[in-house]
Amino acid sequence: MTVSIVGIGLLGGSFALILREKYPKMRFIGVDTSVVNGQLALAKGIVDDVLPLDEAIAQSELVVLATPVNVLMNLLPTILDLLPPNATVVDLGSTKGLICEIADAHPRRSQFVAAHPMAGTENSGPGAAFRDLLPGKNLIICDRQKSAPDSLALVESLFRDAGMRLFYMTPKEHDLHLAYVSHLSHISAFALGLTVLEKEKDERAIFDMASTGFSSTVRLAKSSPQMWAPIFDQNRVNVSDALTAYIEFLQQFKKVIDEQDVSASLDFMQQANVIRRVLDGIEKK
Repeated sequence: MTVSIVGIGLLGGSFALILREKYPKMRFIGVDTSVVNGQLALAKGIVDDVLPLDEAIAQSELVVLATPVNVLMNLLPTILDLLPPNATVVDLGSTKGLICEIADAHPRRSQFVAAHPMAGTENSGPGAAFRDLLPGKNLIICDRQKSAPDSLALVESLFRDAGMRLFYMTPKEHDLHLAYVSHLSHISAFALGLTVLEKEKDERAIFDMASTGFSSTVRLAKSSPQMWAPIFDQNRVNVSDALTAYIEFLQQFKKVIDEQDVSASLDFMQQANVIRRVLDGIEKK
């Protein structure tokens, strides 16, 4: 099988690395607008060749679309136009509503599988890819009934071989849930980073006081703005609702602190501690 990775970054590169280990004869072609990314992907053994988009697609049984979601939206119709009759395209985008609408309008919709691997780090590019990123993580597939059985089965099989657990949702459900469990946490990290950087202008020693707690909380602020700005835009309604709820809790927390209401502060934190049980359950799955 020949697989093309369009956008050779963290997700696409990690997918290729884990599959290369399991299927040594599988051939991978890289497609990337960055010459440096292409050279790095070759040097790291992520891909065997780097080719223009049309040449890569013509040779592929599977096309993995792993670009930022704004680029993904623009490329998807072209890739479906170029796709060989028995080939499949799968996207790895972090939003699904608009992407699925574009796919639905194309006459070759059945050759498309909408997927989102729930895996990542704050790093990007082929240099950040590593074989252990996907195993043990969740893959969400949307609108599976709209994909051809062979295309769906291929994607399911390869991601299971990559060690992922499969879940199924509508695009609407996906974007709503991700606004709270992924997109909001990134906005929080960006905002925290900006808050501390603003304070650091006046107090140079503030970073000397930073602990591992600060580092782990603000880690996501190192994520690629080029990737996340389009995600926030495409899912803006759900993200805005999530932010409204989050800001309301922040305002409540500020109020009890301003009023020196230690009892209410303790109650807030004890309620939030319930998340430990939820996260422990997720880790045990």
